[in-house]
Amino acid sequence: MPKINIDGKEYEFEGKPLLLKYTFDTDVEIPYFCYHPAMSVPTNCRMCLVEVGWQRRNRETGAWVFDENEKPVIDWGRKPATACNTQVGEGMFVKTRKTSEIVKTAQEGVLEYMLVNHPLDCPICDQAGECPLQIWTYKYGPEGSRFENQKVHKPKRIHLGPNVILDAERCINCTRCTRFTEEISHSNQLTIIGRGDKNHPATAPGVVFDDPYSMNVIDLCPVGALTSQKSRFKARVWEMNMTPTICTGCSNGCNTYAWVRDNEVIRHTPKENLSVNQYWMCDEGRLQTEKFIKNRVSGAKVKGDIPVSLVDAYKKAAQVLKATKGRILFIGSAYASSESNFALHELGRKYGKDNDFLFVGHAQAGWGDNFLRKNDRTPNAAAAKMMGFSETSLEQLKSKLHLFETIYIMEDDAVLATLGEDMTKKMVIAHSTHYTEYSDKVEVLLPAAMHIESEGTFINAKGIPQFTRMIKEIRQMTPEMWMSLSKSRLDKGAVHKDNWRNIDNIFDVQASWLILSKVAHDAGINLGFDTHKEVFAKMKHDYKAFHEMKISYKIPKESFKNTQFEFAIS
Repeated sequence: MPKINIDGKEYEFEGKPLLLKYTFDTDVEIPYFCYHPAMSVPTNCRMCLVEVGWQRRNRETGAWVFDENEKPVIDWGRKPATACNTQVGEGMFVKTRKTSEIVKTAQEGVLEYMLVNHPLDCPICDQAGECPLQIWTYKYGPEGSRFENQKVHKPKRIHLGPNVILDAERCINCTRCTRFTEEISHSNQLTIIGRGDKNHPATAPGVVFDDPYSMNVIDLCPVGALTSQKSRFKARVWEMNMTPTICTGCSNGCNTYAWVRDNEVIRHTPKENLSVNQYWMCDEGRLQTEKFIKNRVSGAKVKGDIPVSLVDAYKKAAQVLKATKGRILFIGSAYASSESNFALHELGRKYGKDNDFLFVGHAQAGWGDNFLRKNDRTPNAAAAKMMGFSETSLEQLKSKLHLFETIYIMEDDAVLATLGEDMTKKMVIAHSTHYTEYSDKVEVLLPAAMHIESEGTFINAKGIPQFTRMIKEIRQMTPEMWMSLSKSRLDKGAVHKDNWRNIDNIFDVQASWLILSKVAHDAGINLGFDTHKEVFAKMKHDYKAFHEMKISYKIPKESFKNTQFEFAIS
């Protein structure tokens, strides 16, 4: 296998990778701003400079040339090269700032030049704490500034669109944002205007930056020039707890990070997964943070909106099932986890009656595109079908209700909201995440945890199973739940700690598979599981889709790797 020498250390490589991208998987650190692995290489920031040389070959024999000390003879380039567009090759020697004063001086000069007109507003900048410019300046920048004149002023607080705000003074003209709209989203809504020290990104006159993927430029921006209208000034990065999860806004299941403070999801950002969402996610997925906190069902209730304990609610639900003499309709959910659908089907199957198993599809024609968004607005329809539930529509479901005495609805509030009038004539047990107009009409209302409040697996439109873990605290925490919670930031004593003390944001909910286990127990049925490990083991045994899937309840360090700015969160 061919080798490359970087700072005196040999590394093996395959193919013809670009030097900067190749170093992402090594212990070599080369700073950069404008490069992104999914876009073109403009080489305009000049931060990734390195010295490049090639071992000399004998022109006649083609053999490598060595000196009298058996050391390779290197022909170094006349000036530093940009690592982002330099192709790796056999016999290549590279010097980074670790071993080259030329590179060190050049990178200090690049940073000093960038900071000449950059405002010193890190204390009030949303990007502070995860800002590559801030981090590289501390690590590789000059000790101070020699610039004593007035800085150039540019437009501030410009609403480019409904979701993105521009502070042009902070822009370093990396062109990541404009390249994104040209090469990835293809909206071409952003361009660079002005010349010299007056240029910055902007939209054309009369154009609104309303690209469905516009907020990706916020993640791409290596400074605080582009910020979010929704989460601007809400929390500093070091105040939030970051946990890998997925977006449940459609069947694509984009991999994301959920950022939590005071048990509230402040923002959603994309996590790299080349098989699912590459490096991106849509704006609608990012903005659906309020659904985790508003109008949530917390605590169990019985008909008439009467609060009861969870223990009494489980018993009441079991009594309803045991009192049913006719058929029971079990309505699964394309929103619920695979474990919960599995548990509901097991309960219905073991109950021993001629029951039906259905789930309602929620496709939205025209919402999907040829990129990430899918018309199916549910995250787990594939698993619901796999578990034995037949897909139906709300209209078809309504026509079948007269066949059943009891209806068991799990985590599909749209069914309860749409068919509520017809369902009030039936005995209804519902697992709900949010209140609807008919929540007080059901016999038993059980508080279902959302995917960020429990562990669960989801199968996306491509058939890829993905695991979500507990991100938010709930009222009834077990020691296992506490241990599985991500603690990705440190307090003053360098101890993992999270101050989740806003009691209004801590809901009395449980995972639906656990609720079903308790209800089944009170109904005299043993489903064979009481923990997530047990239900996943049973599900994994029964379904091939999960055979190769391994779950770790401790978040591996590599889950926090972000190819865009991995140095910022490592």
